[in-house]
Amino acid sequence: MNKTKIAIMACVPALLLAITACSENNGGNRQVIHEPGKTITVIDNESKTPTAEPAITVGDYKMYEKTEIFGWLDEDTVIVSKENESLAKMKLEELADSYPRSLYRLNLKTGELVPLKEQENAFLGGASLSPDRKHLIYQEYTLGDPAYYVMNLETLKSFGLAGEPIGGAVSAGWADDGSIIGASYAGGAYTATTKGDIAALKELNEGALIIVAKLGDSIYYNSNADEALKVLNLNTKETKDMGLGSVGGVIPSPDGKQLLVKQYKGSKVNLVLCDLDGGNAKTIAEGEELGGISWSADQRLIAYGMRAEVSGATVKGLYVHDLLSNEATRIAVDVENAVSSSWSPSGDKLSYSVWNGSGYDSNVVEIHTSLQP
Repeated sequence: MNKTKIAIMACVPALLLAITACSENNGGNRQVIHEPGKTITVIDNESKTPTAEPAITVGDYKMYEKTEIFGWLDEDTVIVSKENESLAKMKLEELADSYPRSLYRLNLKTGELVPLKEQENAFLGGASLSPDRKHLIYQEYTLGDPAYYVMNLETLKSFGLAGEPIGGAVSAGWADDGSIIGASYAGGAYTATTKGDIAALKELNEGALIIVAKLGDSIYYNSNADEALKVLNLNTKETKDMGLGSVGGVIPSPDGKQLLVKQYKGSKVNLVLCDLDGGNAKTIAEGEELGGISWSADQRLIAYGMRAEVSGATVKGLYVHDLLSNEATRIAVDVENAVSSSWSPSGDKLSYSVWNGSGYDSNVVEIHTSLQP
């Protein structure tokens, strides 16, 4: 078997259902059923009058089994993690049936896999590309908490986010300026450069933090003791509560002018779009579970996986919200445990990865928009 090739399975479900949500005046619902080679629009029984074309439709759809996709280097190339059968199986008894997971560059057209990092007896994953696509944050783990590393994609050399003065990284993410920020085992937050310089963030040096995100001169954070999202202005040293209650995630827009916030309200979780100070907050999705949230590069489209109760029935799927039309479209049904999604640079393709209970599967779907920005 040629291990530099990945088998691609065309994902052809019986029906790939796309439901276009109504505007607030509730002018009627319809279904768009996508089958290979054609799209059929079905007008619902409550409305006998045809409506306008949906803002979003689905094109080709491919599944990549036992593969987790993390981000796009260009229109045809993604960063992935998958089992590496050229290495010996894991040594721990609990993992003895598993192969190590390695990092690769995958060409979606040819299926060619180019190794980026292979390591015996370790799972490598949890990766995220820097804004300039020249560096990669990734995780190394077996059982328990992961260790975080930063890789130069040109040289393939890595350094660990560990040691003094932080003890180690609890989390790691990219700031808008290409630096790295996260929570520290020593308490508080840290910053790092892609050259390996690591420093404690003196303005946030106490407590066990959960969210730590940097956007311009602002640090967004919360803690185990207080899940309310706060923002620290590094210039004025002032801290403000965002007024959004319990928050489990923050995803800045590509231009750094808006935020997507994963907000918890009782048993519900909301996806909220707001200004940088928490103002003009608008809920664009609500369900029992939300995950795999991402912006397209032009900021028009927002992808997310959601499970929700609708009229007493459980509805699961992957959705794309179009900020131009203010409509949400379900582009894939029965999607559960979406762990990540990412857009190609053009916004014409969307990848998403799901946890199937024993490993990861990923899909790449073409997205067509009919409304002009």
